[in-house]
Amino acid sequence: MTHAGSLSPCSSGTVPPKRIAIFAATPWEMRAVRSAFSPDIERRIGRLPVFVHLIGNREYWLAQTGVGLEKAGRNAAHLLDNQSFSLIVSTGFACALNAADIGTLLVGREVVHQGACSDEPSEVLDVPGDERDFVLTWVASLVPPKHIGRFVSTDRVIGSAQEKRRFSLSTQAIGLDMESSALAAQAQRARVPFVIIRSVSDLLNEDLPLDFNLFLRPTGWLKGIGAVLAAPSCILGLGRLRRQSLVAAEALTGFFRSYAVAMATEQHKKEFSPT
Repeated sequence: MTHAGSLSPCSSGTVPPKRIAIFAATPWEMRAVRSAFSPDIERRIGRLPVFVHLIGNREYWLAQTGVGLEKAGRNAAHLLDNQSFSLIVSTGFACALNAADIGTLLVGREVVHQGACSDEPSEVLDVPGDERDFVLTWVASLVPPKHIGRFVSTDRVIGSAQEKRRFSLSTQAIGLDMESSALAAQAQRARVPFVIIRSVSDLLNEDLPLDFNLFLRPTGWLKGIGAVLAAPSCILGLGRLRRQSLVAAEALTGFFRSYAVAMATEQHKKEFSPT
């Protein structure tokens, strides 16, 4: 829904809103986040569509990057080069690398990159700041300590439980995705605090039903569809993964709805508390 004028310039003497950039890779992840914010204004930063929501003294800028490190880094750089932000959030679904349930929230303070064929992760990317500290303090009341820590990003879908366990051991990470390290690198370049908020859609000790990397290649769709049709078990596995993704999406919507309300409430308390 588009509301012209909803984001009017601040009047003289008021504090300008803080801008929070929220990046998600896929339409399904973005839909889950957008469901927490209403109404919105759609803008275009070059070719990048961005949905902007004003709640309290914060503007939430939601941008879909596409899947993978290259797309995430390119689109984040484009937005950060055209607008200033107080916080960058990497969100969406994640693979749990420790004990967790589907829909569990995982929070990343830092992230490393490790290629699928590499034995060693990259240097740690950690971009702290006041707005991130504020969010993490609030998040600590919702998320247990074992689900707050390090993420690892890789350049391909990790589908087997054996590979997942290898990543868990080599990185000591709590969650795995394909975008956060690229987003953190852009946050570090722009000197903007960075945090990861993702929900679990697949577990450490389960195999994905097929090789999703086929679908990430320009000519891989036919092979991917062929693999599904050739193995009825793939169809059952895809049904399970879809159900898990719906649970993960509901968790994301619930989190961001609570987050936006909590931030607005905290600002209200500051404005009306006695000095």
